[in-house]
Amino acid sequence: MVSYKEIQASNALINDATAPRVSVFVGGTSGVGKFTIRALVSTGASVKIYLVGRKSSEEPMRAFIQELSAINPKADIVWTEGEVSLLADVKKICEFIKEKESRVDLLFLSAGYAPFGTRKETSEGLELSQSLEYYSRMSFILHLLPLLHQSEAPRVISVLGGGMESANLNIDDPDLKQPGNFGAIKGQIQYVAMNTVFLEKLASENPDVTFIHSYPGAVNTGNARRGWDEGSIIGRLFVFIVETLFYFIGFSDEESGQRHLFESTSAAFGGHGIPWGGKPGVNSLGRSENGLFLVNNKCDCTPNAKIMSKLREKDQGKIWEHTQKLLQPYL
Repeated sequence: MVSYKEIQASNALINDATAPRVSVFVGGTSGVGKFTIRALVSTGASVKIYLVGRKSSEEPMRAFIQELSAINPKADIVWTEGEVSLLADVKKICEFIKEKESRVDLLFLSAGYAPFGTRKETSEGLELSQSLEYYSRMSFILHLLPLLHQSEAPRVISVLGGGMESANLNIDDPDLKQPGNFGAIKGQIQYVAMNTVFLEKLASENPDVTFIHSYPGAVNTGNARRGWDEGSIIGRLFVFIVETLFYFIGFSDEESGQRHLFESTSAAFGGHGIPWGGKPGVNSLGRSENGLFLVNNKCDCTPNAKIMSKLREKDQGKIWEHTQKLLQPYL
């Protein structure tokens, strides 16, 4: 485990020269993304952050943006409107950013929730939580890779379930459309594995970019309240139990933000970033070099070697082809 003191010490080294100068946060209107933005801005470094969110979030986020400006007047927060569950909107958002910027240093992806209720689809025919937790994220990466390549230390963080992959990926029904295949647990198993195998392939083709699939652990992000059918009594009971447990055993908002800022900046992962004197992280291939890092809630690398070997051998190629085909009309 990387101690909280070690993380705070590393983050204290972030300044104008070492900070990710241009960042894109998708999912930064709440939860881990929001906590990480606050941690980054609180370093006092000169940073520019594209905060992506839906139109209904703009008004509630004004107070947060004002708070960030008061904390750090050198921070430039650019509200960027879009419905990120829609791949057509992802394309528009990325085109806007590409018009404004010559590089992106950090792409932080944390939008999503577990689909506890009935299946809900977007207007593009994708299951809503899968679009947020997988297709939208991979689309953002593919669109912004040219700008990431212009950074000296580019990094992509996908916050979901790194290191918790299961070999039970449903390769015959990757979008879980067949009767009996969809559900909260089945969905999370599917989306976690799909994130990892696609990110690993991206890492192999883009060796200058550091990729991290992060598991945040117990953090009260509010997502336990999402995904239930309206008025669900079971949902209310679940929320009460989970949020009570998180209160006693989970990370605070501040510590979660600091830990993910460490993941976003430390040379512990791939050797690029804030100097790290501890044990170097090991990527998903079991090597101490750049690539995809599966990082748990304690900021330790968990290569999950046995499961990854199976996924790599029988599923990665098929998921790569399926995803590329589905995303192609929006790239």
